[in-house]
Amino acid sequence: MNEKFASGEWLQAYVWPWAINVALAVAIFLAGRWAARLLISIAEKLLRRGGMDEMLAHFVLSILHGVLLLLVVVAALNQLGVDTTSLVAIIGAAGLAIGLSLQDSLKNFAAGVMLIVFRPFKAGDFVEAAGTMGTVEKINIFSSTFRTADNREIIIPNGAIYSGVITNYSARSQRRIDLIMSIGYDDDIRLAKGVIESVLKADERVLAEPEPFIGVAELGASSVNIHVRPWVASGDFFATSCDLKEKLKLAFDDNGISIPFPQMDLHHYRQGGADAG
Repeated sequence: MNEKFASGEWLQAYVWPWAINVALAVAIFLAGRWAARLLISIAEKLLRRGGMDEMLAHFVLSILHGVLLLLVVVAALNQLGVDTTSLVAIIGAAGLAIGLSLQDSLKNFAAGVMLIVFRPFKAGDFVEAAGTMGTVEKINIFSSTFRTADNREIIIPNGAIYSGVITNYSARSQRRIDLIMSIGYDDDIRLAKGVIESVLKADERVLAEPEPFIGVAELGASSVNIHVRPWVASGDFFATSCDLKEKLKLAFDDNGISIPFPQMDLHHYRQGGADAG
C-alpha cells in the first residue's frame, strides 16, 4: 500500500478522476449558465417583437431563467456522480405541494396572464367586472385596481374578473344614449318629436352620424312613450345623458307638452238607488 502511495498511483486512481469530474461539472455549469443567458436574451427579443406586455414578459423570462438554471445545476450534479433522480422527485413533490397550497393564487395568476394577453380592457378604461364599476388603474399579475366614480380604490382578484362577464364601456369610440320621453294622449306627437329633434341638434355633443332615432315606442296605459336615441362620444355619455333629460323636460314645459304620471280613471255609477264604484 505504501509503495502504491509512494509511486503516485493513488493520484491516478482517486484524485485525477475526481478532479476531472469537478472540472467537467464546473464547465457544464458555466457553459449552461452562458447558454441560459443567451436563450433568455433571444426569448426577450422575441417577446418584445411580439408586443407582449412588459410586466408579463418580465415574469415569463424570470420563470424561464429559473427553469434553465435548475436544469444546468442538475446536469452539473449528475456529472459529479450525484443521484439526481431523487433530487428531481423531491423538487417535483415540493412543486406539487406548493401548487396545492397556492391554488387560489395560481388561479389569479393564470387569469392575470389571460387579461394581459387578450386585453379585454386596459388601464384607463371604464369597465364593469366582478360586480364593480369603475376606471381601471392597474392590471397586475394577481389583481387589478379599479377607481370608482366616487373616488374609491377597489382591488379585485383577477380570477373573479376573468371568470365573470366584463363590460367595457370605453372599448368603442361612440355610445348611444337610450331615453324614453312620455307625453299625454292629448299632446301633439309631431310637435313633441320636433321639440326633441331641436334639442338634440342644439347640443354639439350629439353626433350627426349615426343619425339620432326619434320614434313612438309604445302606447302605454297612461302615456305615449317616445324613444330618443342619440349617439355621442363615449367620454361624453354620462354628462350628455343627464343634460338631455333636463333640456327635454324644460323644452316640453316651454311648449306646453305634458309628461304624465301613472294614473287611473275611476268611474262612479248609480244602480238601483245604491252607489256602486
